[in-house]
Amino acid sequence: MPATTARLFIGLMSGTSADSMDAVLTRSDVSGFTTCGFVSLPYARDKQYWLRHCAVAEQLPVNEMMRLDRFIAAASVTAVQQLLENCHILAADITAIGSHGHTLRHQSQPDGITWQVGDPSWIAEHSGICCVADFRRRDVAAGGQGAPLVPAFHQLVFEQPGHRRMVLNIGGIANLTVLAGNNTLGFDTGPGNALMDDYCQRYLNQPCDQNGDIAATGQINQTLVAEWLSHPFFALSPPKSTGRELFLLQHLEHQLHTLTAADALATLTEWTARSIAIAVQRFGHMQGELLVCGGGIHNRCLIDRITTLLPDHHVISTADAGIHPDWIEAAAFAWLAKQTLDLLPGNLPLVTGASGPRILGAIYPA
Repeated sequence: MPATTARLFIGLMSGTSADSMDAVLTRSDVSGFTTCGFVSLPYARDKQYWLRHCAVAEQLPVNEMMRLDRFIAAASVTAVQQLLENCHILAADITAIGSHGHTLRHQSQPDGITWQVGDPSWIAEHSGICCVADFRRRDVAAGGQGAPLVPAFHQLVFEQPGHRRMVLNIGGIANLTVLAGNNTLGFDTGPGNALMDDYCQRYLNQPCDQNGDIAATGQINQTLVAEWLSHPFFALSPPKSTGRELFLLQHLEHQLHTLTAADALATLTEWTARSIAIAVQRFGHMQGELLVCGGGIHNRCLIDRITTLLPDHHVISTADAGIHPDWIEAAAFAWLAKQTLDLLPGNLPLVTGASGPRILGAIYPA
């Protein structure tokens, strides 16, 4: 049975943007589930390139996969230790860590493949805290997409009776949650920051288009946007999810090479904004609040385009609903760890397509 006393959990997230390891301290008690602290440890530039390469490479040597597994685990431990120090608490005060790991592949159905690295045994041993990990594969085994898993957490912390709300997470891949009680939907909408970031790193030697400043000066190539929106993924109905390997910059480079950097980034930004707006209009509420989180919230040009494309929606940060937009995903995996330890389901079958509710993850005691 779920515990009734207050417990602390840490959530860890290394997202598809491959830019940092995020750790969030959370508290679970009778009043609900709240966030208490956060650290984000940026990866060195060479490690970012390495992670992105591994995520899309057709083949990887076994030794390289093993080194990546250890690198993510070690980064996880460092983030946990930094968070504990910042929050002035001890490892013994933490009930468990929920570790998402770092996704190498996500080809959920019909292949039934989703793989996140970040050795949870190493995390448990070197943090001294029980680690819960490998959340996605049980849902996939039950016929689900294994993603997105965060809609169940969105429902817990953001749903309010009488309010039409959706939650948009813009990471490397973007996903949307349509809050509607037992009929809540959640699915990946397509590319988020990934292609814009990849372009900046490959051609401009900078990690991203800060604030969307470069894209804001460019001209959108609407012909290319229309062509890219014809990708079969966008026509699929939920449940659906995807990984970085479906949307690759090298598939677009022959079209982008004739554009200036500003025009290329404006066009890539528009593709992300349009694909999100289409998903909201097709599967979401006709109007209401659209709460935005993830790294994309900091791209002013992207948010402005989404706001313009969705005039009937109130586009705001999740901070306005109580949780910092950079904390959401890691906090969700802290909550999933709690669910696992309490022997409670962590998935929403209507979201993932699994054959039923499932207890997710594996437990690695300290």
